[in-house]
Formats: sequence, C-alpha cells, structure tokens
Amino acid sequence: MKTLQDWLDFCERLHPVTIDMGLGRVREVADRLALRFACPVITVAGTNGKGSTCAMLEAILLQAGYRTGVYTSPHLVHFEERCRLSGQSASAETLVEAFATVDAARGAVSLTYFEFSTLAILWLMSRADLDAVILEVGLGGRLDAVNIVDTDCAVITSIDLDHMAILGKDRETIGREKAGIMRAGRPVVVSDPVPPQSVLEHAEAIGADLWRFGRDFNFSGDKQQWSWAGRGRRYSGMAYPALRGANQLVNASGVLAALDALRTRIPVTAQAVRNGLAMVELPGRFQIVPGQPVLVLDVAHNPHSVAALAENLDAMGFYPTTHAVFGAMADKDLQPMLQRVGPLVDRWYFTDLPLPRAASAADLQQAWQAQNTRKDVASSVHADPQAALQAAVAAADPADRIIVFGSFYTVGGVLKDGVPRLQAKHLSP
Repeated sequence: MKTLQDWLDFCERLHPVTIDMGLGRVREVADRLALRFACPVITVAGTNGKGSTCAMLEAILLQAGYRTGVYTSPHLVHFEERCRLSGQSASAETLVEAFATVDAARGAVSLTYFEFSTLAILWLMSRADLDAVILEVGLGGRLDAVNIVDTDCAVITSIDLDHMAILGKDRETIGREKAGIMRAGRPVVVSDPVPPQSVLEHAEAIGADLWRFGRDFNFSGDKQQWSWAGRGRRYSGMAYPALRGANQLVNASGVLAALDALRTRIPVTAQAVRNGLAMVELPGRFQIVPGQPVLVLDVAHNPHSVAALAENLDAMGFYPTTHAVFGAMADKDLQPMLQRVGPLVDRWYFTDLPLPRAASAADLQQAWQAQNTRKDVASSVHADPQAALQAAVAAADPADRIIVFGSFYTVGGVLKDGVPRLQAKHLSP
C-alpha cells in the first residue's frame, strides 16, 4: 500500500463491522506504539458543537503562539482534514507513514477504520513536538477510541438525541456515555446550559473539577459585542466569533472556560482570545457563501442541530424562495428535523449519498411527504449532492436562498471541487 487511499481502502475492509465500541483492542495497539503526550490534552465530546469548539480552541492557541495538534472527524472532502498540525492539514505522505507504523504494531489485532485512523493520527501528533493537543470524540465518549488518551481538560458540549441505537434512547443515558471522557481531579467544562443529570453526577462521583455553564462561567451580550466571566478571568467588549449562529456563543464560552482551567499550563492573552475568535474558520457550520442566490452550508444532521439551523435561517431575513438540498443517514430521526425546517423551505432536492448507511433520496422524499402539510412545496430526487445543487441553481432566482444541509457527505459532496460560485439562471455571466 503506497498511497493514503490505499490505506483507507484497506482499513475499510479490515474489521467485520463498521462500529465496534470498546477500548481493549485499540488500547493494546496504543501500548505497543508507546503513545504518550507530554503537553496538555483537551478532549471534546458532545452531540453538537464539538467541531466549532475544537476550531475556536485551535485558533486562540495558535494566536497565542502555541504549536497545536487537532484531531477531528469526520472530514468534509479530504481525509487529511482530520489531522491539523499548527493549523495545517497533515500531508498524505506523513499519514501513509503513520498508517504503516500502526499496521506493523497491531500484529493480529483487528481494528475498525475509525480505530486504525485514530491511532495513526495520535501517533503522528505524538511525534510532532506540540504544545497542546485537541481531540474530538467521534461517537459517545466512554468507549470511543480517542478516550485511550487521559485528558487534562474535558469539554462536554450540547447533548441531544443522536446515535441512539448505540448510545441510548434518552439524554441521561447518552450523557453518561459522554461523561466517560472525564478524569478524576481534572477539570471538565460542561457548556450545555441544561446538562443531563448523569453528567453532573459522574463528575461528582469521580471527583472531577466541574466547570458548569451558568455557575462557573457565563456570558452576556447585545447586538454589537459580548462579554464572558469565569472563575478567574473576565473578557469584556469582545466582537462576536467569526463562526456564525447564535449557538456559537455557548460554544465559545466553553472554550474560554477550558482555557481558564488550563491557564497555568497554557496561558493565553486577552488579545490572543480576541484575535482567535475573530479569525476562526470552520467549513460547513452555517457557512454562508455570498452570491446570487446566496448559499448556506450546514452539517446539521440531528433534531437539535437542525433546530439551531432553523433559528439561524430565520435570522437571515426575507428570501422569496428557499431551496433545500438534503441528504442524511438512514438511522437519523428524520421527522422532527423535517418538521422543524419545513416551514422555511419552498422546494426540496433530496439526494442519494455514496455509502451504504445513507438513506436513499426516494426514502427521504417519502419521509418528507408523510409529514408535509403544505400544498405549495415541490420536491425532487437526485443521484448526488452536486446534481441536487445544480437543479436548485437552475430553478432559483437571484434573490432566492439555497441551503445544503444534513450529513457531512451532503455538504462535502458540494464542496469537493471547491466552494461553489453560484450563478442564477436569470443573471448574465
């Protein structure tokens, strides 16, 4: 196997199931690799807001002059996006070396795609002479491969119903799984304003240093600026984060709490905070691409994140017609998602996605039809996100709005050739 794609294809075939929760196999290989981090590690779990939290942590620490390593998943377009070293995606060549090293160390141990790639990226980051490591949990927390690393500060973002077949049927059970990233005596920042009781109870049971939103840190703001206060620091008169959406202040508050909790090990200045929040970028999170029509990209793929998307769309103002490109996995709770955003959408373009777990465009259309009460809304099905977007552009007027949302594969499908530059049919070139 010579290329990164060779290794990724190999990892897809290696293990009999896609998701195999448990740390035994991955910890055994990690021990053989002697994976260790000498710098502080921040681990981020939650249903929504993980990616934004990681991006803001990275941006502030980079502005403070630190060498950062960030592991996030999944990727939008290129696998290399999952590993960033000092703000830059890892090269395919270094990842090939990392995969080969993990393969040599694992012997007869079978690993899932996620476990294999997690170990490869952790090994790569462990050799990169970093000042801070930021790890995003892939699924749950307690049994996620990332949790083989003992975190110095855990961050738990908003918790909602997702992956219920694996994590549990209610927020309390899911919260208990997320809480598994906590460590005794170390800070845990809970940025969910209304966390499950199971999260708070686990923090108390193991003696973690709980930083709770509304008690240990909080924010306030008006239309121009916002302020934050924690246990030991205050920031006043800050510009809003560059990431759009009302929910980003909650995420940013958790970020500042985590940095406050680690201030003796990785101190940051107020200017680094301001610059980092002003410059942070994260594709696919309420990303607005200006043009005619305007294009909105969002990886909202569960009821909670779709509700946030709907609120953000409401705040954008009036558009004569809103076109929606939508693709999702078959295990998602579609009805509340479609009901929440339905009143804002005038034309649907359902898309197939290139993986077995995805719902077909026809199934998505049927789910929408089952709960749709509007007679003035049309829909169509398409073979891939690019085709769906092209159909939306062909039907849109310059003053309209197109939203592309759902799975990472939906948004990634329209980003694979770069950010689209839309030209509505009624515009001259």
